[in-house]
Amino acid sequence: MKRRSPSVHDDDSRLFREAIGDVRPMVAAEVVPERPRPAPVPAMRDADEAAVAADSMLFDYDPADLEVGEELSYLRDGYPPKLLKQLKRGQFSIQADVDLHQMNAAAAQLTIGEFLAECHRDGIRCVRIIHGKGLRSKAAGPVLKGLTDKLLRRRDDVVAFASARPMQGGTGAVVVLLKA
Repeated sequence: MKRRSPSVHDDDSRLFREAIGDVRPMVAAEVVPERPRPAPVPAMRDADEAAVAADSMLFDYDPADLEVGEELSYLRDGYPPKLLKQLKRGQFSIQADVDLHQMNAAAAQLTIGEFLAECHRDGIRCVRIIHGKGLRSKAAGPVLKGLTDKLLRRRDDVVAFASARPMQGGTGAVVVLLKA
């Protein structure tokens, strides 16, 4: 039996119990704290990008087909030609770039895929890829330039690309406009 404080009289205690009625103890509910939800990760897109990287190592183009000074240019179907003209004139601000110098084709391909995926995640819309002019490629022609051209044409997130303006690298770099 519980001891009562001396200030509570038996009459007061009885009146209180009558007023309240039957009481049953509460069972404490288990409270599970809410964990913050993780940021969504486009797992399928990343897997697709990895598959494209492996597939594109099967070179179905001859790098010698591209001349050292040849300008690259591409506009995805469904977009106005004015967009490509603006890109060639340098009317878009380059927000990020990557340099492929000293890389072999496999490393460059992986770097391009990772770079564009990162830009897409960060909401970057206009980028520059520096592939070089292929001056040391000997008879094979500009390997990284051809690889860059091929990879960019295959990507759904690429709206347009064009060789950079002379002060941005000229035919040794390409400016790429990505989907928003």
